Amino acid sequence: MHFLSQNDLNINLIPCLCLHCHSVIAAAFTIHGHMKIFNSPSNSSTFTGFILLGFPCPREGQILLFMLFTVVYLLTLMGNGSIVCAVHWDQRLHTPMYLLLANFSFLEIWYVTSTVPNMLANFLSDTKIISFSGCFLQFYFFFSLGSTECFFLAVMAFDRYLAICRPLRYPTIMTRRLCTNLVVNCWVLGFIWFLIPIVIISQMSFCGSRIIDHFLCDPAPLLTLTCKKGPVIELVFSILSPLPVFMLFLFIVGSYALVVRAVLRVPSAAGRRKAFSTCGSHLAVVSLFYVSVLVMYGSPPSKNETGKQKIVTLFYSVVTPLLNPVIYSLRNKDMKKALKKFWGT
Repeated sequence: MHFLSQNDLNINLIPCLCLHCHSVIAAAFTIHGHMKIFNSPSNSSTFTGFILLGFPCPREGQILLFMLFTVVYLLTLMGNGSIVCAVHWDQRLHTPMYLLLANFSFLEIWYVTSTVPNMLANFLSDTKIISFSGCFLQFYFFFSLGSTECFFLAVMAFDRYLAICRPLRYPTIMTRRLCTNLVVNCWVLGFIWFLIPIVIISQMSFCGSRIIDHFLCDPAPLLTLTCKKGPVIELVFSILSPLPVFMLFLFIVGSYALVVRAVLRVPSAAGRRKAFSTCGSHLAVVSLFYVSVLVMYGSPPSKNETGKQKIVTLFYSVVTPLLNPVIYSLRNKDMKKALKKFWGT
């Protein structure tokens, strides 16, 4: 692992972290071998996959959904990839705020890639089967990348707090070295958060139906398929899943409360608008992500709980990564100029 050079982005080390975590999880699945599914106490058969129902509809509807999400996926890759490239090639954007944004956009590419390609394959599949290893790898990467996104949003809020509330000390506090350390910590903490629970649940036996009524491998339906109910495991997941979301959300709210207090003390209206404009894009992105996540974890159970979970998960895992580049490019003049330069317009 190495830190940023003076004129380069600090995302070169990220694939190494991801590959290392991938090898750890894959090794655990290899040791476990085939999953055992028991249809009765006396009968057992070797079983190597689950069925992801996704969005059940006629064949024509599946094809339309495939075309729609293919376009969404390509636009997401294009938008977030453009931000990464623009920050990389424009020397004026080699500042902590844009380095964090580039890492965040790089994260969004992999976040949407953890679910959409498999979802697209399922739209055209008759069996809709995902392998045991594939299911848990998707589970691990989806939730690890989601946790990493929460850490990045908190760090970006901290960066805006320093820029607005401590403007004179900002260059000495938010140095390139500190920025690099924060980026590394976001990736490491995000990817170790679910490491132990996912290895534990992957070693469990599953009974009866292999159907998961979702478009991805979600812990709730997986735990209902286990032969022996594990209240400890369920408690661990119920705590670990929302913990980084709510803790970091409180940190972000606290940071922006201090930002608002500092901005309201600015005497001129033009100064207040300029101060708010520096954090408006990030605040919009935070709102999009956390509103959907808080609906998922904070709302009471309903009759159509599965359908609601699908829609909400789809919003924060697919729609939000699509909208984020639009938000940053529309509300940020420097980023807009860099993107125009990148695309040669």
